[in-house]
Amino acid sequence: MFPATSLFAPVEADLKILADNLKQLVGNRHPILYAAAEHLFGAGGKRIRPAIVLLVSRATMQEQDINPCHRRLAEITEMIHTASLVHDDVVDESEIRRSVATVHNIFGNRIAVLAGDFLFAQSSWYLANLNNLEVVKLLSEVIMDLAVGEIQQGLNRLDTSTSLEIYLQKSYYKTASLIANSSKAAGLLSNVTTETAEYIYSYGRHLGLAFQIVDDILDFTSSSSALGKPVGSDLKSGNLTAPVLFALEEKPYLEVLIEREFAQEGDLEQAIALIKNSQGIQKSRELAIKYSKIAVDNIEELTPSQSRQTLINLANYVSSRLE
Repeated sequence: MFPATSLFAPVEADLKILADNLKQLVGNRHPILYAAAEHLFGAGGKRIRPAIVLLVSRATMQEQDINPCHRRLAEITEMIHTASLVHDDVVDESEIRRSVATVHNIFGNRIAVLAGDFLFAQSSWYLANLNNLEVVKLLSEVIMDLAVGEIQQGLNRLDTSTSLEIYLQKSYYKTASLIANSSKAAGLLSNVTTETAEYIYSYGRHLGLAFQIVDDILDFTSSSSALGKPVGSDLKSGNLTAPVLFALEEKPYLEVLIEREFAQEGDLEQAIALIKNSQGIQKSRELAIKYSKIAVDNIEELTPSQSRQTLINLANYVSSRLE
């Protein structure tokens, strides 16, 4: 869990405004969709993505205050992220998220799919109202990337020949694209130069990849209560992440267990033990640290400020979660 209060101190007040606005943005014209949204946004969550947008906004505005477009972008970012989670949970048949029941578990698949669609549609509408074509293009690409990432994950399910490159591409689509493109969009709303916008994008891309790799490691090394879902649930669903792909290089029997889809009793437990007894977790950790460092190098190109320092601290914190 992110120590949000200490880590996001420069935008703590902004995040409170965001939390209040999110429910209002959904509106109450559709009682069931509103109930679903209230359940989603009420569950809290770490609000990492909108916090990054707000921090980039403040870091690029320097002495000036951020404007309503920056705030709306942060809200749109959280809406897109939440919509993708609703759909992911339906596809993955997840019963819980953030230790609370998923939308489809409470309202059924039909409502969950419609609620996700509704949030995507609402976010697109608010995005168009920013009247900034470049920002619209960036966030529209994110929505496409999320769908491509989910399809790619489904196609690569239980495929032991999946390369690390394919895994990283899928991780970009599913996680890093939103962080990278919304961060860049925040910079564009602050009228930064093209060069600075690319540094911000690269920060978000590498932070997002590090964040996903760390999450994939914690799926094996953390506890069910800390994760808010069962340990090894990604592997059980056939999603082969960095620790698994690295472990496959040195544990041939792991391939046998995966390819028979953990059909025999104790298969999943044995697979988790093989991964833990391999270099898979250590190699994944080294990769996450490498990406965190690249993220820091990029954001250090911005003028020093409290918000820039927080973005640096955030990148360093991502890899420190493994210590």
